[in-house]
Amino acid sequence: MTWDPLPGDDGGRVDQPGLAASFHPVPGGAAAFFEQPQAGVIRSLVSQVAELVSADAEAGGETGDLEAELGLSSHAQAPDDPVLARLLPDAYSDDAEAAAEFRRYTEETLRSGKIASAQVVLASLPAGGGEVRLSEPECQQWLRALNDVRLALSVRLGITDEDDDLTEHFAVEDPRSAYVWVYQWLAYLQDSLLDALT
Repeated sequence: MTWDPLPGDDGGRVDQPGLAASFHPVPGGAAAFFEQPQAGVIRSLVSQVAELVSADAEAGGETGDLEAELGLSSHAQAPDDPVLARLLPDAYSDDAEAAAEFRRYTEETLRSGKIASAQVVLASLPAGGGEVRLSEPECQQWLRALNDVRLALSVRLGITDEDDDLTEHFAVEDPRSAYVWVYQWLAYLQDSLLDALT
């Protein structure tokens, strides 16, 4: 995940007040209207996370035919990239052997699930913006994809406590400052989607 300029109308920066889209309940799911810059931000970040997860999987080495059929991973260690390590954490922090075995049996499924969630978001959110109507299963996929993006951003931004005033940590000129309120907006968007489902 890079600190590329966010999609927007003013040369790459999205105006913060425009990022107020939220979900509301509709029969069988939830809906929201996204302006083009809002859609661009979500699509860009979701794509980056999916690309990171899939590219790292492809670089992980070859598994045998039987292992591939069983969905076993060639990865035995946590990824070196801190974002991937957050997205694909060790199941056992105090037992490296158990963590490696667990990862071997579960990582491919976890990666596939993250990619599938990203694909649902990309398929349902028009690049030019517009209304998004989601079924309940699609809502769950959106929640997973948004959570993955927020986890990735939290690592890149060094966020350890969500209750901190994050705006105090980054100067306006810092390219990461735009991502602070994107991170906060995504939390608001997730909350609105959860509220719409309940």
